[in-house]
Amino acid sequence: MLEPSLSAEQQKELAQKLTCFLSRYRHLSDSYIIEFFTEDLWHTLPSSWQLVLQDLSYPQIADLLLDATHGDRRYPAVWPLSLLAFCATAHALAFPRESRRDQGRGGASVKPVEFQENQSQSSLLGHIFRKHVKPKKQHEIRKLGMLVKQLCDQTDCDQVVDVGSGQGHLTRFLSFGLGLCVTAVEADRTLVEMASRFDRELLWVLEKDKKKQSSSSQLPVSQSSPRHVAGWVNPKASWEAFIKQLSVASCVSEAPLTPSGPSKKRLRGCEHCVVQTSLSHGSSDSDAGPPQRPTTDQPARQGGAHCEDTSLWDHTGFVLTGLHACGDLSATLLRHFVNCPHVRGITSVACCYMKITTKENPTPPGLVEPPAPLAPVQELVHAEFGYPMSSRVRGLPGHQLSYKAREGACHAVEDYIRRLREDSELLRTHCYRAMLETFIRDIRPDLRRAGIQTIKKSHLLPFTEYARLGLARVGLPPELPLDLQQVEVLLKQQGRVVVYFSLALLLAPVVETLVLLDRMMYLQENGVTSQLVPLFNPNFSPRNFVLVALKPRG
Repeated sequence: MLEPSLSAEQQKELAQKLTCFLSRYRHLSDSYIIEFFTEDLWHTLPSSWQLVLQDLSYPQIADLLLDATHGDRRYPAVWPLSLLAFCATAHALAFPRESRRDQGRGGASVKPVEFQENQSQSSLLGHIFRKHVKPKKQHEIRKLGMLVKQLCDQTDCDQVVDVGSGQGHLTRFLSFGLGLCVTAVEADRTLVEMASRFDRELLWVLEKDKKKQSSSSQLPVSQSSPRHVAGWVNPKASWEAFIKQLSVASCVSEAPLTPSGPSKKRLRGCEHCVVQTSLSHGSSDSDAGPPQRPTTDQPARQGGAHCEDTSLWDHTGFVLTGLHACGDLSATLLRHFVNCPHVRGITSVACCYMKITTKENPTPPGLVEPPAPLAPVQELVHAEFGYPMSSRVRGLPGHQLSYKAREGACHAVEDYIRRLREDSELLRTHCYRAMLETFIRDIRPDLRRAGIQTIKKSHLLPFTEYARLGLARVGLPPELPLDLQQVEVLLKQQGRVVVYFSLALLLAPVVETLVLLDRMMYLQENGVTSQLVPLFNPNFSPRNFVLVALKPRG
């Protein structure tokens, strides 16, 4: 059984401190940096703060404001106590983003050992799992996969349901690499079909490697290939509807059916969706193992068939996992974990906090819509929002988190610190956008926060060229004459823009802490102990926290 990260009383105390602190500085977390000039954001700061912050160099902003682990704090001036208290409190309240092993020695700033020999290939992940996978994802699937395997071992369970599986990178590692029986659920059928195709490529490589190995080499035990399900997980549906979806939804696996040889680990009752193959896991190309040859009396499985066995999960316990499940999906999986008797454990890695539904913002921008009609009305039993989940946080005054605060919580603090220390040209991007906002509103006062989207390599352009491209994107004349004197005046305030953005960014880990703590408290209120583990290197994966929970035995 997991040891709790915090006791119930510690959770309650921290939640109260977080809501109190964030309420006090809501004007920072809720502000939009593109309105720096139009809303005169600089002068919303206390005058004593303005005085000591306006002349900071970029490395000083990184060391004195954002980096809690930086030891050599040489202040160029005497800072007001209110500013020192703001910085210290923000750092103290946020969950540490480094593992205990790395805390205090700058471990998070060091490239992971697995990429020191090759920046694009993990030395700890078998070559068959690296194809089509970027370094960030390689790092994530290896570490999360091993954690899921530990939970399966602790719960005497070899069944895993991977929700929001995308192209199936984690799914393949869990299945072919760690010997688990995996059902992968993904709403985007195109991604599901890609995952099935990548599965077939992996099987082909295994078969090819088998032919190269000597007959005396030790072959791995055969296991089940992943079962891919195309389906949107309805956040308002019951756990029973979710289980039915796993059992009845359309399967698109196109791999061969059942190779010869016995298998001890196999999904029951869904023979046509199961693919048996040998497994491989290692740190070099030579570690890849061969598949056992498929029998010739079974036709190849074609995509789109319907799995009708609704009893598949009736007596099957499984571990639920979601790697960067977007918006309400993470909250939905936690509710299914609590309510569904078949789920024994969960690893939840969240992302896209701005897409979480709240009472104040039930339909945030970017909310994932169902690709098909909703489930029958009788199955829509949950009306809860994605935040807050716990009754304790829901009852705290000032617990509300705006869309902007939640969007800010998704920013990569470590990446911005690196930009500051390198004096990166990318730092001018926020100033450019804030300047453009002033010119847009001069012409169209009603046009606020217009969606410009990313302008490629904007930091390398002179502002006049950036403005020309940006004006065209909002339907304004691109050749609009600009007041060049005003342009120069605003450009000189780039340092202030960076400082203000850094102050708001300092609150990002605090907001994320409150969201994740609320989920821990929800589990605690339902009798489940949990741990929050900073599993990934935050330089590689900014959303690096994994919420881990096991149900009490019996």
